[in-house]
Amino acid sequence: MHFNPYGGAGAQVAADLATLAQRDDVTAAEVRAVGQAHDMVLPRIAADEAARILAWGRRLHRVFVAETTAERVDLVNELLAVAACRPNIASHDGKAPHLHYSSEGADVVERFHAYTAGGLAHLVCEEPHRLGVCAREGCGVAFVDTSRNGRRRFCSTRCGTRVNVADHRARQLAG
Repeated sequence: MHFNPYGGAGAQVAADLATLAQRDDVTAAEVRAVGQAHDMVLPRIAADEAARILAWGRRLHRVFVAETTAERVDLVNELLAVAACRPNIASHDGKAPHLHYSSEGADVVERFHAYTAGGLAHLVCEEPHRLGVCAREGCGVAFVDTSRNGRRRFCSTRCGTRVNVADHRARQLAG
């Protein structure tokens, strides 16, 4: 499934950040790595900036666990209001012109806010059912469902296999 390039990458960063924010032991380097994994050009992130970005990640997580499109829309609108997104076209680091939702002078926290809120807004408008959290008990990884049929329940094949094997074994014992 191909999403709007900005929405796709922004939504993926949102999913990764929402998952990372569920942990207590996250370093600033890990926060930076989440953005860099999706081609965000980022400076060093200080501990206080990382803490603010992780607090944002906890808000993002609520979007992934929302049960209805209406709830997702309301949550993303709240994020957009905080992010105060103002679209502009940027061209930097040898890249072709592309859309940014933060000003050129925005700090790293504002950039994470704008990128993730904008990405989720695109996705919620196009395919709101493609946001989810892994159905394996105890996992909780947020994901963007890029599968062809849009019915993904697990964050990975590994989690899906673990649940399916456990279900199979339970049926064998009961039968």
